[in-house]
Amino acid sequence: MKKSIGQLSLGLIFALGTAFVLGVGIMWGIGSLLINIQERKAEAKIPFQKLVEINQDELDPAVWGKNFPHQYDSFIKTQDDSQGTPFGGSVLYSKLDKTPALIRLWAGYAFSKDHNEDRGHHYAMIDQKNTQRVKLVSQPGACANCHSAETPQLIKAMGWEAFNRTPFNDLKDKMHLGSSCADCHDPKTMELRITRPAFKNAMELRGVDLAKATRQEMRSYVCAQCHVEYYFAGKDKVLTFPWTNGFSVENIETYYDDIEFKDWTHKETKAPMIKVQHPEFELWNSSLHAKSGVSCSDCHMPYMRKGAVKVSDHWLRSPLTNINRACQTCHKADEDSLRDRVITIQNRTATLLKVTEESLLEAIDSIVDAQKAGVSDEKLNAARKLHRKGSIRWDFISSENSTGFHSPQESARVLANAVNFARKAQISAINAKK
Repeated sequence: MKKSIGQLSLGLIFALGTAFVLGVGIMWGIGSLLINIQERKAEAKIPFQKLVEINQDELDPAVWGKNFPHQYDSFIKTQDDSQGTPFGGSVLYSKLDKTPALIRLWAGYAFSKDHNEDRGHHYAMIDQKNTQRVKLVSQPGACANCHSAETPQLIKAMGWEAFNRTPFNDLKDKMHLGSSCADCHDPKTMELRITRPAFKNAMELRGVDLAKATRQEMRSYVCAQCHVEYYFAGKDKVLTFPWTNGFSVENIETYYDDIEFKDWTHKETKAPMIKVQHPEFELWNSSLHAKSGVSCSDCHMPYMRKGAVKVSDHWLRSPLTNINRACQTCHKADEDSLRDRVITIQNRTATLLKVTEESLLEAIDSIVDAQKAGVSDEKLNAARKLHRKGSIRWDFISSENSTGFHSPQESARVLANAVNFARKAQISAINAKK
């Protein structure tokens, strides 16, 4: 009995000791956690560690990177041109080789000679200087507005009109950088800002006060400085966005028709044509994402966690290469399902584009046949106008870089109308021969 009591006492002492040690360990863990939380909170309150002074004229991303290493580390990845997706990515290839129909669809225009897949923002100026389009045709400086970080400084020095009308080849030696931090950020406050006059002018004409824009709106507006449809207006070739009537292809078409504008005359049909340029912002505006308040940056620059700090991923790229952070933040489905959904939309859009291209080519053939038969311009004007209407709708989706994903139903609607106008052009040309 005494032995049992002794054993019990020893057991109790051991248990109490163990509990004490565990308690100390738990308290130490809780204390460490609280300290870590406080450190992280303190870290999160510091927007950045200012190591260097960034002046208003600083364009080199490496200098900005001294204060913003997380953003810079991801931004320099835009140099990676190996990220391919089924309908885009950053891998350089000739779109004319992939889709030979483009050569005839753009016959007589520089794009029929050279048109490549876009690479990352790092290559914006490099690829602009290397494209045959600036070598075959004397393009205005206006075409460099979005390709060079030096653009705002050149505009300030030269004046808006002078910069636009000066030939690109006369300016190219003054432009060395592609996209830069300064394009979108104020170096003093890091607030998002607009640096390109064309966007400011277009939004002002639409009655939008950019000074009242929310940060979430700015997360799309900074992208819309460049990822849009545009043309060069007047003798000064001033970069202009045709948004007075709205963002739809019909709104833009009406704008061009009202001012009797054309980019070129089609070499085969003699129709006055419009060449649409990457209208990502316009197509996105018709989407459920846009109506739900989802910005361009939410998908193409999703947030990432660095310690206690949440920063935007500045490796701007297709969400398909980053589904976890780009899509699954909102969509609670597995990666394979989300990827399949995107590719399904793009496959269907690509099929519609192919059908539209075939329709337009047959319309071109019919107009050419009528011309060879000696049909007068007066009788062919209707067919040429229909050719223009079908082409601008096809190009609105073809030259937009999401292959329909930015607004799937709108893309299908636009292409259906494009086919309709192409077939009407074909019928009109055939009837003109009778």
